[in-house]
Amino acid sequence: MPEDKSDIVVREVQCRTVLNRCSIDDYSLNCYTGCAHACVYCYARFMQRFHPHVEPWGAFVDVKVNAPEALQKQVRKMPPGAVFVSSACDGWQPLEAKWRLTRECCRILLEHGFQVNALTKSALILRDLDIFEGHDAQVGVTVTTLDERMCRLWEPHASPVEARFEVLRRAKEAGLETSIMFGPLLPFLSDSLESISGLMERAAALEVDEIWVDALNPRPKVWESVAALLEGQFPDLTERYRRVLFSQVVRQAYVKGVQERVARAAKRHGLTDRVYGCAS
Repeated sequence: MPEDKSDIVVREVQCRTVLNRCSIDDYSLNCYTGCAHACVYCYARFMQRFHPHVEPWGAFVDVKVNAPEALQKQVRKMPPGAVFVSSACDGWQPLEAKWRLTRECCRILLEHGFQVNALTKSALILRDLDIFEGHDAQVGVTVTTLDERMCRLWEPHASPVEARFEVLRRAKEAGLETSIMFGPLLPFLSDSLESISGLMERAAALEVDEIWVDALNPRPKVWESVAALLEGQFPDLTERYRRVLFSQVVRQAYVKGVQERVARAAKRHGLTDRVYGCAS
């Protein structure tokens, strides 16, 4: 798993609630505000509108130290449902190795009849397979590209790609349902038919139960970080990315092309009935 980052600004905070209604599942659970994975395309940057920090996204983490206590109060009042872990951070980012808040909260949820749907870029989740096993839980990972060098650029402090696939293998061995998010696919870098087919091939080999695919989206504050990386690493792509993100005509054509490539790749590997979402 990635090592903790000593230059991350960590603050201990108190929360009143930690389980919230969510459009992805019935609820979402976030034991942290901020994420040390520092993914360039992270849409959760919008959280800084509600939780201002002087540090840029990826350079701070607020630790909700009383999250388990807050959750214990909530689960006594809220009807059980599906819980997405996590929607605005990675619940298994490096600090979780010390704080174990996501682990404890997942244990509480499962004990009270909630379903846990975990999605992470961290091999640390392997630590918690013992509490998922035998319960209503799904373990998922996000993979943007099979190219490890590209991952280090876009997801600098997440676990290596092969470690994420190992998570799926081990979860399947434990009898758990698994899922994978292929996304965001990086325009002109990891969105070709060959690249998508390579991703689907790995999903087929691991017998993944659900596959989701997403395109890069122009969410608030994302463009600034994406543009900075492009200018430094792929300057010839900067204007092409701008058009894909902000020109409605170009974006519609781009997304349609991605959807067609995803459908072809899924069919090639016998996965059509497992692809539940596609680029939007």
